[in-house]
Amino acid sequence: MDDQPLTSRGAATRARILDVATREFAEHGIAGARIERIVAAARTNKAQLYAYFGNKEGLFDAIFFASLERIVNVVPIDATDLSDWAVRLYDEYLRRPDLIRLATWTRLERRPTGHLVAEADHRNDHKLQAIAEAQAAGIVVPGDPFDVMALVIAMSMTWSPVSNVYTATAEEPPETHDRRRAFLRESVRRAVMIN
Repeated sequence: MDDQPLTSRGAATRARILDVATREFAEHGIAGARIERIVAAARTNKAQLYAYFGNKEGLFDAIFFASLERIVNVVPIDATDLSDWAVRLYDEYLRRPDLIRLATWTRLERRPTGHLVAEADHRNDHKLQAIAEAQAAGIVVPGDPFDVMALVIAMSMTWSPVSNVYTATAEEPPETHDRRRAFLRESVRRAVMIN
């Protein structure tokens, strides 16, 4: 894993590997993903993949942590309106179901209990700080900020690819999504927001 800057060609190869590997891991999980399929579809070779990522686990880590960062950046928390945050998460799961599948594979194959990400210091998590501040301001119900966050995220995932009841898709009629968004918004508001 070279610290040398990537050439534009090298950057393009690395991006292709990440794109293909994201689909491969989302579909097959860590154990089921195949490096041979990834390098063939990315039009590269194993040596190049290993030079960028070290091994299969390193490649998965790069994809998984990028997916977590994407969720945080694309769907930033607004603890003063957790109902809206839940709806925006719902929309992101419709746009990128592969991100939820990656988290699910991580839960199934790496961390069946406890926090999804072992390295995270949850006491310094900005989402938890935002919720604690909203609780102190009387906007969010009292309780452990982590539990509040976990409940809102779980509610936002009701129709996501991890649902064991029903998985929504972006191809469903817009009015179906509008109905779900309204129901989710009101449910989160009643569960965790102080009127």
